Amino acid sequence: MDKRELYDSFNEMGQQTQVLLEQIELIKYEMTRVIEKNAELEIENQHLRERLHELEDKKKTSNETGLSKSRQNLEKLYEEGFHVCNVDNMYGSRRINDEPCVFCQDVIYGERR
Repeated sequence: MDKRELYDSFNEMGQQTQVLLEQIELIKYEMTRVIEKNAELEIENQHLRERLHELEDKKKTSNETGLSKSRQNLEKLYEEGFHVCNVDNMYGSRRINDEPCVFCQDVIYGERR
């Protein structure tokens, strides 16, 4: 191998090394993006799991009483001493001496559709 061929070989290897270095830098950049995206998704996933757990707890709480949210609101109003039935336009009026009202109880606990 003469000097010229040796020089050309080194020059070609240098160019190949430069191309390889550019490819490595590109892969490094893409890898960094993937790692950052993965970290973001892990955080989001954790928040979604926490939210799902909260919703499941709420659902268990509402299922313990067996009442829908609207019926639970009516039950709360009834327990505060107000009519929730519409017999004789009594809805929203105060119950006398907090006496039980079978019509209100039927609205709250009656047959569920």
